[in-house]
Amino acid sequence: MPTAYFNPPECRRHDMGAGHPECPERLSAIDDWLITTGLNTALQHEDAQPADLKDVELAHTHGYVAEIGAVLRRCAEQGERCAVDPDTSANPHTWAAALHAAGAAVRATDLVIDGGADNAFCSVRPPGHHATRDQSMGFCFFNNVAIAARHALDRRGIDRVAIVDFDVHHGNGTEDIIAGDDRVLMVSLFQDPLYPYSGAVPKGTNMVNVPIPPYTQGGEVREIVEAMWLPALERFKPQMIFISAGFDAHRDDDLGQLGLVEADYEWITLKLKDVAARHAKGRIVSVLEGGYNTQALARSVAAHLRALADL
Repeated sequence: MPTAYFNPPECRRHDMGAGHPECPERLSAIDDWLITTGLNTALQHEDAQPADLKDVELAHTHGYVAEIGAVLRRCAEQGERCAVDPDTSANPHTWAAALHAAGAAVRATDLVIDGGADNAFCSVRPPGHHATRDQSMGFCFFNNVAIAARHALDRRGIDRVAIVDFDVHHGNGTEDIIAGDDRVLMVSLFQDPLYPYSGAVPKGTNMVNVPIPPYTQGGEVREIVEAMWLPALERFKPQMIFISAGFDAHRDDDLGQLGLVEADYEWITLKLKDVAARHAKGRIVSVLEGGYNTQALARSVAAHLRALADL
């Protein structure tokens, strides 16, 4: 079966202002490149609905969801932009975008579990992996991957899931949510030092955090994956894999100083597919996180999708 592709239009309407790197043009660049390369026609296009707040509260506290919901709905009602933290703001469309981003991840999870697709990619924003149980930060409001993973565990009867995060920034929010949950193994690598300046000391024994120095190249990253990620994943035997797919470790991305290229993302994806084939019936849901050089982002997503879809 083909790879499912979620691209809710609501996610384009969230805008944090002129010059902000987390911009609607990120999704437009991906779409344009998929059309240019013909990949667009090879994917199974799916619609998303806004996430149910009960699903959002699988990963976030009720109080946080109520609080951020009130702020974002007020922005929508007043038609104004509002600041949430020093680098994260909302416009009147942010509430709908955040709910549709999380909703796409949940719908992708259901689709893959139910056999409607082999795997899925969610081209969504705002991203999610910095959002903790009770705090928005780092351009993130709801933790899309953590919500989807908890949905698989708590709603759909999956016993063990892995979360893989290759964004250049540490997924501190995901770690905060799932640390100590023995049903989840999180493996990640990230540039250190770099925002959010965390991750060197894992919060739980179910974490494989690999801080790497600036200017690390793709060959070294592949060695880390082989030596640290894959053995942990093989021991854990996940029944489903979720990917926080940030592409800002690309050598052309100015928000980090790592040296990955498209071929590295393709290689990592193929390795994860091998694990999923052995232990998870091939089930993978990948959700966009970072990636701020729009051309490098588009090319990297295409490489990731080609690997997911066996193209």
